[in-house]
Amino acid sequence: MDSLVPGPVAAALDLLVTLFVFVIGVGVAAVLVIFVIDITQNRDAIRRNYPVVGRFRYLFSTLGEFFRQYFFAMDREEMPFNRAERQWASRAAAGKDNTVAFGSTKNLSVPGTYYFVNCPFPTLDTDRAETEPMVIGPNCREPYQASSFFNISGMSYGAMSEPAIRALSKGAAKAGCWLNTGEGGLTRFHLEGGCDIVFQIGTAKYGVRDANGNLSDEKLREAGENPNVKMFELKLSQGAKPGKGGILPGIKVTREIANTRGIPAGQDSISPNRHPDISSVADLLDQIAHIRELTGKPVGFKCVVGAYGWLDAMFKEVARRGTDSAPDFITVDSGDGGTGAAPLPLMDNVGLPIRESLPLVDDIRKRHGLRDRVRLIASGKLVTPTGVAWALCTGADFVVAARGFMFALGCIQSLKCNKNTCPTGITTHNQRLQRGLHPAEKANSVANYCTSMRKEVEIIAHSCGVPEPRRLRRFHVRVVGDDGRSIPFSEIFPSPDPADNDPAAAISAAADQRDRAARDPARVPVTEQA
Repeated sequence: MDSLVPGPVAAALDLLVTLFVFVIGVGVAAVLVIFVIDITQNRDAIRRNYPVVGRFRYLFSTLGEFFRQYFFAMDREEMPFNRAERQWASRAAAGKDNTVAFGSTKNLSVPGTYYFVNCPFPTLDTDRAETEPMVIGPNCREPYQASSFFNISGMSYGAMSEPAIRALSKGAAKAGCWLNTGEGGLTRFHLEGGCDIVFQIGTAKYGVRDANGNLSDEKLREAGENPNVKMFELKLSQGAKPGKGGILPGIKVTREIANTRGIPAGQDSISPNRHPDISSVADLLDQIAHIRELTGKPVGFKCVVGAYGWLDAMFKEVARRGTDSAPDFITVDSGDGGTGAAPLPLMDNVGLPIRESLPLVDDIRKRHGLRDRVRLIASGKLVTPTGVAWALCTGADFVVAARGFMFALGCIQSLKCNKNTCPTGITTHNQRLQRGLHPAEKANSVANYCTSMRKEVEIIAHSCGVPEPRRLRRFHVRVVGDDGRSIPFSEIFPSPDPADNDPAAAISAAADQRDRAARDPARVPVTEQA
């Protein structure tokens, strides 16, 4: 009897059956091999006791962070930045409308939450004031007229990719803000956009070091001659790793990065945990004076505050030497700040968070009468308008952000910064992954993010009844306590300056300052009004 199935179809079915049996056989063989490997190994108790099945634990642990981010975590739950914060940054970078509807999703009764105190008669658009440039380093040969109160914090070429640095440089120029090089040195990518540059000098002196790793006066002078370089910042410590130097894994140390830093290619780039030539406040002031004299540019330092008695000692030494010896600025970083690679104990439990350290440093400089001489820059997870406005209320003259601008570049918080596998091309030197980051397009996103930030901080300032953000004071903020009731921030951290604590004193101080400015405009910049 003829077969009921045509010959070609029967042949195809036989092939499919054979392939199916083969695949099943390979699968069974693979499971047996894994079973033998698991039950005979000694390193992992779960795999030894539950061979094959135990491996799913690690698979689910790896996939869990992605499922939580996209499916399970609420808008305000994630760390270090929640979905609401990331979405604000992304929409601001895209130049999209950032309004929301149907009420806040933020729990406003959590202790530590802060509110801004709106005024019954807010500032009209016709009464708003432009935030004027503020002078940093007035006694230098080349003072810096900083035009933006919001700027780009230190991100090294090495930790960041080439297209990311190029986009930041071009975006900073469009937005009129400065770009901090990070401790990796100054490269042609930083200069490509023509923006203002803050040259950061880390503990390894990358970019301005001699063959022995010491500070090179020749290279320092050369850097100071670059017209784009406006200031120099000595990095004493940074966010997530106070007390430990920078860490750049060898896989990210390309030949160009090695040439820029003056180190071998392909080897881990680990900076000393402090500047070997700075071991006291006297040494710090001497180094600041030396760099300022060589370059003619303003010089300050960046630190995470833990112990703070040394700041009092430093300002006393300044009083002894004269105010010209003071640092031109201090950048205060938060103990929970970000970085590409850091030990977990330092990231979690060393250094004061910015909420405590910023008012502390501001109080110390004011007690020593140096508010107008030493500018205060705030750094550390200040990526939304509320954080930036809070910092200005607290005493900051400027705010800088790194991860906010990473979100503008397209960062999705995949937490792969230290692995050279960043899927968005921002923190990797894998050219295939970098291909997705287009510098010219992302430069627009960087500029949009910066301008949107300034605009929305101004909205907060106007709501509080002041014409521009630097007029915000501590009494404009209230903080929720343990009992669920809010109290003025000026009562938690009372300032030595009465104008920070009392609206009437602020009005009087503003009037006095306007009078002094009218008599001697060169002595009192208008940006220092209360």
